[in-house]
Amino acid sequence: MVFSSIVSSPRGTLSPRQALKLANVYLENACHADDADIALVLCHDTEVSLYQAKKAVKRAEDQYMIKEIATAYIDLGNLLERRGHGNEAKVSYKKAGKLGVNVQDQDQLAKTSRPSSIMGSFKGASPLTGDSQDSGLMPSLPWRRLKPHRNIVTMPAHIFAENVRPPVIECKLPGADERLSNTLQLAGCLYLLQPNRSPDDILEPAAYNWLQVINKDADEQIRLRTMATEVIRAYKRDEMKDANVVSEVVCLAPVLNKDAFQDLLSEFYSGIDNSGLLKFHQLEGLAQLIQSGDQEHLSSDDLVKILGLLSNRLTDTHQQSSEHMHKLTLAVSHVLDAMADTKVKDLDREKLHEPLSAYLSELKSNSDPYLVYQAAYAFQALLWVPDDETTWQAAMRHTGKIIQGVSGLVSAVKGLDLNKFIEGLGDIQEGVAGAAKVVEVIKNTYDDVTALAQSGQGFLGALKEGFSFERKRDWYSALRGADALIRDGELATFRKLVCEVPCRMDVAFQWGVCQRLGEIAANPMWDANIRQNAIEFLGEMYRNDDTWGGQPSVKQWILNILMQLASSSRTGAQLMSNSTAETLLRELESSGDDKKQVLYRSCRDNGPTPYPLKVPKPETTAPSLLDRVQNRPDVEGNIRSLRKKRTVERGNAVYIAPQAKSSLQATDGTRFPLMEKVKEFLNSDQKVFLLIGDSGSGKSTFNKELEYALWQSYKNKTGRIPLHINLPAIDKPEHDMIAKQLRRTEFTEPQIREMKHYRKFILICDGYDESQQTYNLYMSNRLNQVGEWDAQMVISCRTEYLGADYRDRFQPGDRNQQSGPSMFQEAVLTPFSLDQVQDYIQQYVTLHQPLWRTDDYKQALKLIPSLKDLMKNPFLMALSLEVLPRMVDPGLHLSAARVTRVGLYDHFVEQWLERGKKRLGEKDLSPQARAAFESLSDEGFAVNGTEYLKKLAVAIYKEQDGHPIVEYSRLIDGASWKAEFFTGEDKQLLREACPLTRSGNQHRFVHRSLLEYGLAHAVFDPQDRRMRSTSKLVTGRRGSESSTLSFEIKSGLEDQATALEMEPDVNSPLVWRNFVNDHSLLQFLEERVQQEPVFKDQLLAYIEHSKKDKKWRQAAANAITILVRAGVQFIGTDLQGIRIPGADLSYGVFDSAQLQNADLRKANLRGVWLRQTNLSRAQMTGVQFGELPYLTEAHEVRSCAYSADGKSLVVGLFNGNINIYSTSSWERTRTWSGHSRIVMHVVYSPKGDRIASVGEDTTVRLWDTDTGSQIHLLKGHSHYVYGAAFSPQGDLIASASGDNSIRIWDVFTGDCRKILYGHSTEVLCIAYSPSGNRVVSGGADSTVRLWNVETGECSRILSGHSDYVWEVAYSPNGGQVVSAGRDNMVRLWDMETGACLFISAGHTSTINCVAYSPNGDQVASASLDGTVRLWDVETGSCRHTLTGHVAGVLVVTYSPNGDQVASGGYDKTLRLWNISADASHLVSSGHSRDVRCIDYSPTAHQIASGSTDKTIRLWDVETGACRRILSGHTDPVFGVSYSPKGDLLASAGSNDRSVRLWKTVSGECQHILTGHRDRVNDVAFSHEGDTVASASNDGIVRLWDAATGDCRKILRGHTVGVLEVLYAPGGKQVVTRGKDKIVRVWDIESGEWSRILEGHTDWSGRIAFSPQGDQLASIGEDISIKLWDVTTGECRFILIGHTAWIMSVVYSVNGRLLASGGRDKIVRLWDVSSGECRALVEHFPGFVNCVAWCASSDANSLSLVTGCQDGSVLKWQVIEEHDQCHVRLLWSASKGALTVTGASIQGARGLTLPNKMLLKQRGVAGEPEHLFRETSKKIITMASVVSKLKDSLSPDGLGVEQSEQLE
Repeated sequence: MVFSSIVSSPRGTLSPRQALKLANVYLENACHADDADIALVLCHDTEVSLYQAKKAVKRAEDQYMIKEIATAYIDLGNLLERRGHGNEAKVSYKKAGKLGVNVQDQDQLAKTSRPSSIMGSFKGASPLTGDSQDSGLMPSLPWRRLKPHRNIVTMPAHIFAENVRPPVIECKLPGADERLSNTLQLAGCLYLLQPNRSPDDILEPAAYNWLQVINKDADEQIRLRTMATEVIRAYKRDEMKDANVVSEVVCLAPVLNKDAFQDLLSEFYSGIDNSGLLKFHQLEGLAQLIQSGDQEHLSSDDLVKILGLLSNRLTDTHQQSSEHMHKLTLAVSHVLDAMADTKVKDLDREKLHEPLSAYLSELKSNSDPYLVYQAAYAFQALLWVPDDETTWQAAMRHTGKIIQGVSGLVSAVKGLDLNKFIEGLGDIQEGVAGAAKVVEVIKNTYDDVTALAQSGQGFLGALKEGFSFERKRDWYSALRGADALIRDGELATFRKLVCEVPCRMDVAFQWGVCQRLGEIAANPMWDANIRQNAIEFLGEMYRNDDTWGGQPSVKQWILNILMQLASSSRTGAQLMSNSTAETLLRELESSGDDKKQVLYRSCRDNGPTPYPLKVPKPETTAPSLLDRVQNRPDVEGNIRSLRKKRTVERGNAVYIAPQAKSSLQATDGTRFPLMEKVKEFLNSDQKVFLLIGDSGSGKSTFNKELEYALWQSYKNKTGRIPLHINLPAIDKPEHDMIAKQLRRTEFTEPQIREMKHYRKFILICDGYDESQQTYNLYMSNRLNQVGEWDAQMVISCRTEYLGADYRDRFQPGDRNQQSGPSMFQEAVLTPFSLDQVQDYIQQYVTLHQPLWRTDDYKQALKLIPSLKDLMKNPFLMALSLEVLPRMVDPGLHLSAARVTRVGLYDHFVEQWLERGKKRLGEKDLSPQARAAFESLSDEGFAVNGTEYLKKLAVAIYKEQDGHPIVEYSRLIDGASWKAEFFTGEDKQLLREACPLTRSGNQHRFVHRSLLEYGLAHAVFDPQDRRMRSTSKLVTGRRGSESSTLSFEIKSGLEDQATALEMEPDVNSPLVWRNFVNDHSLLQFLEERVQQEPVFKDQLLAYIEHSKKDKKWRQAAANAITILVRAGVQFIGTDLQGIRIPGADLSYGVFDSAQLQNADLRKANLRGVWLRQTNLSRAQMTGVQFGELPYLTEAHEVRSCAYSADGKSLVVGLFNGNINIYSTSSWERTRTWSGHSRIVMHVVYSPKGDRIASVGEDTTVRLWDTDTGSQIHLLKGHSHYVYGAAFSPQGDLIASASGDNSIRIWDVFTGDCRKILYGHSTEVLCIAYSPSGNRVVSGGADSTVRLWNVETGECSRILSGHSDYVWEVAYSPNGGQVVSAGRDNMVRLWDMETGACLFISAGHTSTINCVAYSPNGDQVASASLDGTVRLWDVETGSCRHTLTGHVAGVLVVTYSPNGDQVASGGYDKTLRLWNISADASHLVSSGHSRDVRCIDYSPTAHQIASGSTDKTIRLWDVETGACRRILSGHTDPVFGVSYSPKGDLLASAGSNDRSVRLWKTVSGECQHILTGHRDRVNDVAFSHEGDTVASASNDGIVRLWDAATGDCRKILRGHTVGVLEVLYAPGGKQVVTRGKDKIVRVWDIESGEWSRILEGHTDWSGRIAFSPQGDQLASIGEDISIKLWDVTTGECRFILIGHTAWIMSVVYSVNGRLLASGGRDKIVRLWDVSSGECRALVEHFPGFVNCVAWCASSDANSLSLVTGCQDGSVLKWQVIEEHDQCHVRLLWSASKGALTVTGASIQGARGLTLPNKMLLKQRGVAGEPEHLFRETSKKIITMASVVSKLKDSLSPDGLGVEQSEQLE
């Protein structure tokens, strides 16, 4: 009737909607017309009607209608194309395209999805109904194409007669920077801005215009996106999280990126999980969030996690009321609905379904039908959550037709288009016939189709039969399709679905339909007519039992809904629904038979159910979250001001990008660009970046440059704010540091709160050391904790301020408990390279235009010896460039200039004051200021300025304990100590002229080092004439002629005696401040000592006065610390009774010193040289030697292990024995015998009740630790057993054997459970993973293999080692494995990926063992090179090298607490290292490895030494100072030789096969001589200096032209390698020694050998000519020295006395003495004329590899230089008196090993027993008799070793290389 009226009406009078309906009537008739002509006419009528509708709708600008018209044009085109009218069809398609829809979108158009407004065009933008769902899984279908089904019912035509626009909230789009009215408006804006917005969206003109404007406004886009982020943050901070807040934040879900979505999802999850009382609105919000968010943002893990949470919460409510459980189950249903709509794939059905299915199944027997229904619905939703059924996936992998079929199938199931569904099945059958798996899919699916036709079952009865609780049912799919239709306003299609779906009679389906109709009727956002239709629909279902069945539960549910509607609020739009529902209820009262009326009355009497209909609340006009965001104070203006200010303050400074290394232990060769590394950190999830550097290394400069770079890239409103914090300027930065800094920069409290809640920061914290912090600022400020500041931190600190565990002060959290990626990173600034120095010079000259040009600076850099090292420090370089032009005497050659750090500061301060004076002189001063200025100038402005600087520095240290910033307020501080420096015209002038800066009321030196310089200047001022008047004491200092530093007053120096009687300055900072740990300050003072002898005398005076009065003991401790650091050596010095408690004497030289009765309490004696020192009766309480005593065994130590509780240590020996020690007393408690050969490995069980041992006897033995009995003897291996490991549970043992196998043994039965094969050769090591399910092994096949213990399979092979893998170890967390072996490399492997994380090289011989520290941050390795190295796991760098073993180290292990390392090896000792002890300052270091050769310069100014550390060092003959280090050789240096003039030095580079010629003045390499084909062993200059001879393993001697570098001659004759070469006196002959045991004498002119010397059984040692040339000395393996007559060739003497190999022999300059040194650590001086030994020099710290005589300025004495295996170079004075020969040490340049041989500790007080034992082991003499009374019963006693010596550890010498390496 409706359509006939439309057709009969004139088209011009029709509304757009009526015209469109008329077009559809024509189109449907055309579809069914049998006559083609009639059909074509009807198509024409359709076209006319569509034109009319289009014309009308364009005037109304109804985008919703426009899309429907376009759909009709597409349908018309389809019909015309089927009828054969292709051209007409194209025209129709073209018209649809003009309306914004292309023909390619036909499938999408079939859904008739018509966004009616901006707010209705995206998912979740408007809250429509409680079940408003995404159609992603169940899209709307083209219901117009449904084929008729049997049993289709009808509904009155006016009920849902047409599809309508869904309800929306219209919102105005805001202008730029305009305040938003609600969050939905924000969501709409962001949807429009999405780049991937749906192409189907047709924008209204207003929205289109808005988008065009905003697309050009980047700031507005940022504002809107930031606002969404801040709304989420506001939600997270909201404590209540009520329904309104949840509804508000969820509407943003469709427009969130993945990170924001996951953040919000996590917040919902946590809120539900952590809430005590479950909030159902949060569950509903979670459902809408899952439903409306981008499905790409969800992962399978999210769904599993959420389902687990829901299961837990359902279980928690098991015993609660039905109402409560119904609410929860309803909310769960909505969440599951949302999850069923997702596209997440590859989910594990069992993991997803199991937690919930069992619980929901239990509810089917509940008596409450509403709860049962909701449980059934939730269960069906659960079944539809995506799973990983493999059969379904199998079908999906086939042809496109199958995919098309499956697509149709899925669509049909979801939309219940039964015809299309069956067609889809047909496609599958056609494509996969014969495939078994797919047939199963078809069968199961067809069964489901059959189930779709079932209907009419009783609801509760079906439940009892398991209905809906065991498999998927069709009614759930139908209801989900209905949800999609209702959401899109397709109500006519919804009606069609309900009336035609096969499951229409299903009770569960009807319940669901009634619920949805009730919610439409209750939703005031729907049109009143729509809500009335919904109520009428319910009435139809109640009345028509024939059509809808007579299920009482459905009727009851309908009545319940109507009663709820009738009793709801009677205001506004709801009033109509109330009235309609009441009217219908009255009508139904008399409907039906008696039973139905009884049901009706019963329902009315009981009232509505407590389960209300879910009706969405309309969006509030003022959403609380958005209000909070928009009401926040504006901070951007202040941020812009801060940015401008900080950018201006940076200025136009010289900046060179610094380089850094990964740790303090890393080498400079591993440098990287620091800025790049910091930016990587800022882009990571790490939180703290520690920047370490020495004073002046450029930390603050870099921090400012970093801040500048970050400000340049700062983005308004969203960017992270770079905040530079000068820590010393903040009061107590350990608390609220950021807020304090922001207040200083004039931010208000509301702004600070705003930034704390909404902004992110990059903190650049400068000067941690200057602020004298001990707090972990990251932790104390609670950064990144809930409700706290969101920030990353870059923090800088001086190197010398760091302790052993410095990382604990900086890293987030507890590093020992971190299991995930580290949140901490560090970098150490490296000195400037030469290229960086030159770049800096170029920039400096360009910017500042100084007196010198660039070339002048470069020339100075080249010629001034000390300048290059100084200028590697950025601050010192800046000082150098400024003061060098005035510092260097123009008439002085640059090479003669000496530039020091303290000298640079002297000139810098002087120049700064002069400039200040000039500036003040040009300034318009007041009369008072002018008078003060002239007075200061008359007295000496620079002098006054220096005095002011000095006094201010002293006051800062005295009054503020060195805190560098002085805050001065005239009102507050007028009467304080500060007034002296800040009041008065003269003080103001001096303050302005001094190198000080001012910020407000804060004053500080321009650099921290200037404050330290000022204090050092107060200690000693070179310009102080009173100080200079102090008479000089004649005391020994390194290099002085006198070696008796005894404080004795020499005759004839009475004035000096008088001066000595005068007391030192009692006001000196030395007296009242402890300088011992202030390394930067000490550096200034030690340089003063080296420059100013008078200062050294003053320091010695403090020490001398401490003998008499204890008030000087602090000053004496400071003084001796300074002197030791300055290299002053106390050799033979009388120091009896000195008081120096707490002094740092580390690495000092006190050879033969007298320290009786000295107060050495708490002194640091690490690495000190105390050879033959008298310490009798000295007070030594608390002294720290930095080492622990070692245990001595009778046999080599092959293995050792700590028990889990750390109370015992087991040691396996070469003789097959096993020793057990108690770690409390280090007493041997038990010895076990059983193994017949070497014990290769021992290990404790996890509980400590058993020990496993394996050995060369092929057995594995289990021992009981309580009884000492052998529990099991496990046999089965057929070769050596090298390693064993307990499983973490202690029930299994894995053993590794040379029979190529690994065996797994049962600890309790002794049975072999499994044998693992895979290694191709011997298996050398084994380790269990912490989880116990894997073992890792290493073998002689160079591989590391990972095994599955359960299956015995090798899961991974790690390749990389080039030789045997001797040891493997798992990290404590199981994430890494470390391995090492015969290739000298340590490798760290990632167990997840198999990647090698780093390779650490450093050992020079086989690595036998590696071990992980208990906290996993460190790895220890033991090597045949005699050392133990500790490696940093994060960086791969070597932290420490522990030396002390005198032979190869075979085993290393950590104590359980990680404080100790135990190592053992071939030297039969077990050494204990306290690795937590801090290292001290080593002032004068020798070579890092053994010294192999020494020569002295003929000019007597220099000594050269070559070492296996690949360097050559040039030493000052008098002082022992290292003047230059020559680097270039790539292998050990075996020979050095000076030219006769001393201007050149030749060196032999062993395996690099080269000879190098060096200029001794500049250190420049003049020539590199190559030609030898094997190792170069020796080198020698001719007497004329024009030729250099070299000897090589290639059997050849080459003679080189020193000027040109050409090879002049080749001497051939030796059949094997030539070991030594030297020129005979006279210069016409060359003498060589070879491996063929022959010494040959060569004629240089002819190149032929003229004589052979034979006699030794093996010419293994050196040879030497006497100065007169008449005698030759040679040494051999027979430990003898033979003296030969050169003329006759006869052996005149055989010198016997050495007890080990003699390594070197040399004649004295006068030819009377012969010196020899060797492996017995003794130097012997022989009388050449008699062959007698005149003197012995004993107690060397290592093998004496080389000796050399040098000229002496004292005619009565000789000088001897020795080079040792520990890297030390020592100079000795030899005095011949009649028949006596006295030798004493002049100076020592050593690596710093503890040396106490020959020292006496008789009566020393306060020494701990471990320290006494240590000294005894090191060779002390004259110890008290009672020292070791109980040694007959105890091997070693070391009570409380760890607690008493925790902070004291140092290497005690180098290990030795094997004999073949020494050759």
